[in-house]
Amino acid sequence: MSCAVMLMLAGGAAGMWAQQEPRARQDGKALEMVRVAEQTELKAAADDHTRWQFKDVDKKADGVTVSRVVETANGALNKKIEVNGRKLGPEELRQEDARISAFVNNRELQTKQRKEDAADDRRAERMLRMLPEAFLWSFAGDSGDTVTLGFVPNPEFHPPTMESRVFATMKGEIVVNKAQNRIRTIRGELTEDVKFGFGILGRMKKGGTFDVERRELAPGIWQITESHVHIEGKAMMFKSIGEEDDEVKSEFRRVPEETTLEQAAGMLKGEPTTLSAMR
Repeated sequence: MSCAVMLMLAGGAAGMWAQQEPRARQDGKALEMVRVAEQTELKAAADDHTRWQFKDVDKKADGVTVSRVVETANGALNKKIEVNGRKLGPEELRQEDARISAFVNNRELQTKQRKEDAADDRRAERMLRMLPEAFLWSFAGDSGDTVTLGFVPNPEFHPPTMESRVFATMKGEIVVNKAQNRIRTIRGELTEDVKFGFGILGRMKKGGTFDVERRELAPGIWQITESHVHIEGKAMMFKSIGEEDDEVKSEFRRVPEETTLEQAAGMLKGEPTTLSAMR
């Protein structure tokens, strides 16, 4: 991307942050709690090698899909079992099993998924590392076990990427488990329209929201159990952006860390495997 284009992209939102929440002040103690939570989460992510099977309910604008998911060191396998309230029939389930078998035997698809998963992990890490600098922090509540910290955009922060520009225009709150310094909840709302290239290349509309809920599944092991994203806008002049996604994960059961794709496929197909005792 040329310097001129980069400047144009940056200029689309120039001055926007400076106009937001002008009276907000940084609370040093709240900021320090965020820094500790950030470092705790980064270390936990590096140390956590647990694998899980669970039920996944994913609601998008075009319908609701229910799947069973099994995680492995080489990626996760999923089997669709219900669509829009209708359970899949025997033939549809056989087609799902065939799709799973095709994936297990296709190294190229596995490599593609691993790259996508790694990119998602890097994106999540970048967003986590942004928390202390991208926002001004304050105390919003204390329940005894948790503390709620409010955040608003930091007018002195300059987002390095387009995706971080969207993130950095959020205001909201995080809920931190005080005993472990773990983030239980993070929710936010776009405080302004985010324009790319003065709106010519794209725009994310003010009022868009996200909400991520996490729970402790085992001692010291936290996982995302719910995510809700509702953002809309336009990109490249004509293409609509309709990010409407509500995902809920439940019925978590731990599987061995060494679970292979073949074993995960057997679990999803209902075939006897060495992991049958885990089901």
